[in-house]
Amino acid sequence: MKEFITQYKLSIAGVMIGAILGYAYYYFIGCTTGSCAITSKPVNSTVYGSVMAYLLFSVFEKSKKPQDNA
Repeated sequence: MKEFITQYKLSIAGVMIGAILGYAYYYFIGCTTGSCAITSKPVNSTVYGSVMAYLLFSVFEKSKKPQDNA
């Protein structure tokens, strides 16, 4: 378990930061009419923020596979 956390610490941090920012977006800016698919509910906004931050932070992770330079 400790090895998993150390291996994916950047992705885990991205998910946590994205969840916080997604909820903050819902809380401060979110859609009040309910017509917005992402920002009308806190769960949708939080999950969307988590996924987007995970994708952004995973770009900066080092590749674990050896590259073949043939």
